[in-house]
Amino acid sequence: MTHIVKTLSDKRLITPPHFVPESAQLLIIMGSVAYGVSSDTSDMDVYGFCIPPKHMVFPHLAGEILGFGDQIQRFEQFQQHHVVDTSTQKEYDFTIYGIVKYFQLCMENNPNMIDSLFVPQRCVLYSTEIGEMVRSNRRLFLHAGAYHKFKGYAYSQMNKLQRVPDETSRRRDDYDKFGYSTKFAYHLVRLLSEAEMILTEQDLDLTRNREQLKAIRRGEMTLDQLGAYFSDQERILHNLYQTTQLPKKPNESAIKQLLIDCLEQYYGSIDNCVAQTDPDAQIKLNQIRKILGY
Repeated sequence: MTHIVKTLSDKRLITPPHFVPESAQLLIIMGSVAYGVSSDTSDMDVYGFCIPPKHMVFPHLAGEILGFGDQIQRFEQFQQHHVVDTSTQKEYDFTIYGIVKYFQLCMENNPNMIDSLFVPQRCVLYSTEIGEMVRSNRRLFLHAGAYHKFKGYAYSQMNKLQRVPDETSRRRDDYDKFGYSTKFAYHLVRLLSEAEMILTEQDLDLTRNREQLKAIRRGEMTLDQLGAYFSDQERILHNLYQTTQLPKKPNESAIKQLLIDCLEQYYGSIDNCVAQTDPDAQIKLNQIRKILGY
């Protein structure tokens, strides 16, 4: 099935590594469209993941010894921005990760990556059986560490909120009109509300608060109201972090097994690539080695 990465690559409008178009597993629309605050798809932020060639994921199969001699090129992500397809009058920003990097960022509860797992079905541009495996297991990646990650990103938006933009900035009109950037305000509220949803429901609906977010984009909250919301939400999230039913850390062994299942679906058996050891047995083995001085 043809998808947007392959189409634009064939047109030579984007230049990803040769394997990316053929190995893409999930491509989704992010940004305001995914959050339900815009129906305009003339500008699209496309995220997703692909599966690189086997030797890039497991370089020891090609004889690499880590840290010695020439190292095999790794692939983490392909990015290309402001790509204009004149035939459709659409502009694209692309961020396509290798599956290992994608899993790692999702496991860390990086807000952008978590959002990419939970976009509504209408924002899924392309998904293989492997893409569906990941989406159907998306709640596996959630843990209480989302509190720290989302709050950190929200702090960043709060700091940017009152920064005076340059005269030539697209956000200067908002600042002159409202005293702050509505874009940063909207992301601030979005991040905090998403964190609350994750901690209380162990799930995420990106479009639930779309009417509130639309109002913020229209400048219908004052700077004082935004500051009060931030302070109140900070207290709420702190309390939720103490009481959430989510585990405090990610279930790394389960996420690793999902990654292995995806790789085996794509490559075939990888028994000779990954040593799978029971975590409890590995802890005991490490303790024995420490006692013996190994």
